[in-house]
Amino acid sequence: MRSRNRQQLKRQQLLEERAHFMRHNLTDTEQALWRELSGKKLGVAFRRQKVIGGYVVDFVAPSIRLVVEVDGGYHKERVTADARRTRVLERLGYRVVRVESEMIRTSIQRAVECIRLEIRK
Repeated sequence: MRSRNRQQLKRQQLLEERAHFMRHNLTDTEQALWRELSGKKLGVAFRRQKVIGGYVVDFVAPSIRLVVEVDGGYHKERVTADARRTRVLERLGYRVVRVESEMIRTSIQRAVECIRLEIRK
């Protein structure tokens, strides 16, 4: 039992370290979206790169339990893994909205509107 607890603590620590690194090394599309989400611009506070349910999520609005994931090109190869991740987050009471990085690049306001619609739900 102690070994399992130690492993869980080590995994949590590694995830926290990874989240910290990712917070300070956002992709261009994550940076662009963060400028739109930060400072309660959509009426709720978002946090970036947080550990939830064993995953590092891109953005989360804890007060309304909304996760925003930015899906880049590599996500096309991770459909099954992303679906599993979404199910875990939903079981924990979060709603998950996925926004394509290409949409952020070409029409950030459209991406923001998708998120705004989820906030209103």
